[in-house]
Amino acid sequence: MNTVIRRVEPDEYEPLGEITAQAYLQDGLLEFAESDEYLGELKDVAKRAAAAEVLVAVGRGRLLGGVTFVPGGGPMADIARFGEAEIRMLAVAREARGRGIGEALVRACVDRARATEGCVRIVLSTQRTMHSAHRIYERLGFVRTPERDWNPLPHLDDITLLTYELTL
Repeated sequence: MNTVIRRVEPDEYEPLGEITAQAYLQDGLLEFAESDEYLGELKDVAKRAAAAEVLVAVGRGRLLGGVTFVPGGGPMADIARFGEAEIRMLAVAREARGRGIGEALVRACVDRARATEGCVRIVLSTQRTMHSAHRIYERLGFVRTPERDWNPLPHLDDITLLTYELTL
């Protein structure tokens, strides 16, 4: 795999936002499809990059996917507590799937968490239907933490996000 994982560059914000949005839309992960307000969050890479570390996978000059690494707290953290880093918005372009891109992005986040002073674990939230992502997390040693599962839209009963953690 001739893929490089690195920080996103400003001229990649829009294309990465589109890759992320399309991954969620094509996989049926947005409750309200094109009208889902989370779609705007997925597309707003500049906002993420200002508050966290956004990583991209690039191969042969093409953007293949990205992930947001939250080293601790702040506006991009959903569930991270003191001493925890968080992974958010992992997405791989459809044409790049099955090549280890998602796993490489998660491994890069784990490496960054290990290098973050005071970080003892890395956490993440995922949807029930994200089976490929679950396999990546479990292969890398993440374990389910059902006591931390949560609903980002409490007015909708059927949206519970599953949580995983990896103790470093």
